[in-house]
Amino acid sequence: MQVPIKKSLDRIPGGMMIVPLLFGAVLHTLFPTAGTYFGSFTGALFSGSLTILAVFYVCMGASIDVRATPYILKKGGALFGAKVLTSIIVGVILGRFLGEAPIDSGFFIGLSTLAVVAAMNDTNGGLYMALMGQFGKPKDVAAYSVMTIESGPFLTMVTLGVAGLSAFPWQTLVGALLPLLIGAILGNLDRDLRAWLGGVTPVLIPFFAFALGASISLTSVWKAGLLGLGLGVAVVVFSGTILFFADRMTGGTGVAGLAAASTAGNAAAVPAIVASANPAYQEAAVHATVLVAASVVVTAILVPIVTAWWAHRVDGREQAEGGSTANVEKTA
Repeated sequence: MQVPIKKSLDRIPGGMMIVPLLFGAVLHTLFPTAGTYFGSFTGALFSGSLTILAVFYVCMGASIDVRATPYILKKGGALFGAKVLTSIIVGVILGRFLGEAPIDSGFFIGLSTLAVVAAMNDTNGGLYMALMGQFGKPKDVAAYSVMTIESGPFLTMVTLGVAGLSAFPWQTLVGALLPLLIGAILGNLDRDLRAWLGGVTPVLIPFFAFALGASISLTSVWKAGLLGLGLGVAVVVFSGTILFFADRMTGGTGVAGLAAASTAGNAAAVPAIVASANPAYQEAAVHATVLVAASVVVTAILVPIVTAWWAHRVDGREQAEGGSTANVEKTA
C-alpha cells in the first residue's frame, strides 16, 4: 500500500518546509530532551541545522547561471534590487526604534527588526517560478536565477549593518556568502555538476526544517499567531507594492513583482544563523524564527491570490484593447 506523503506535502503552501518544522517543534515541546537522549546520528538530526544549511547553500549557488540574458538580468536585477531596498528601508526605520532586541510587551511582543528584515529579504523561488510559469513568460521564470542571490543570511546581515545595528565582522559576512559562491563557481564550471548539485536542494529542505523546528517551543508559536499573520500580510502589501512598480518600470505588467512578494521557506532559518554569528540577536532570534515561519505560510497563500487577480485583470485589459483594435481595422 502506498501513502501519498509527498503529494500531500506539495499541496500545502511551503509544505516541505513548514510540516517538518512543525513536526520538530512538536517533538521538542513534548520531549525536549529527545535529541540528547538518543544522541549519535539521531541527535545530529535535532541539532544540525547549520551544517545542513551550509550544504544547502552550496547546492543553491550551483543553480545560479552567470551567463543570463540581458532581459533576465534586467528583470531579475530590478526585482532583486527592489526586494533588498525594501528590507533596508524597513530595517533603518525599525532599527531606530527597536535596536537589536525584540519588543517585550503588548500585542507586538517578540517582534524585532531581525524578524521583519528576514521575512522581507528572501523570495519563495518555487512559488515565484510556478506563478510565472502560469501567468508569465519563460524568461520571467528564468529571472529568478538572479534573485537566488537573496538566499542565505548574508543580505540580512548587511541590511542590519546598514540600519545602524550591531555589525558583523567581515569574516562572518564573507563566511555567510562563501557556500553560495562556491556553489555558483562549481555550477558554472560544469553544467553536469550544476544539475547534480541543484537537484539536491529540494531534498535538504525538510531536514534543516526539522532541525530548526526542534529548537522551537509551540508555546511561543501560539503566542505569535496573530502577529505572524500580520507580518505575512505586511510583507505582501509593503514589498509587493515596491516590487510591482519595479516590474512596471522594466516594461512588465506588475505580475512578476507581485509573484515575488513572498517569504522563502529557508528564510525561517536565517534568524538562528544571524544569532550564531552575533549574540546581540540571540533573544530576537527565538521569536523571529516563529514569526518568519508564519510569514512563509501566510505569503504562500496570499501571493498566488493577489498575483492571479492582477494577471486576470491584465489579460482582460489586453483582450479588450485587442478587440477595440480589431474593430477599428474592420471598420476601416
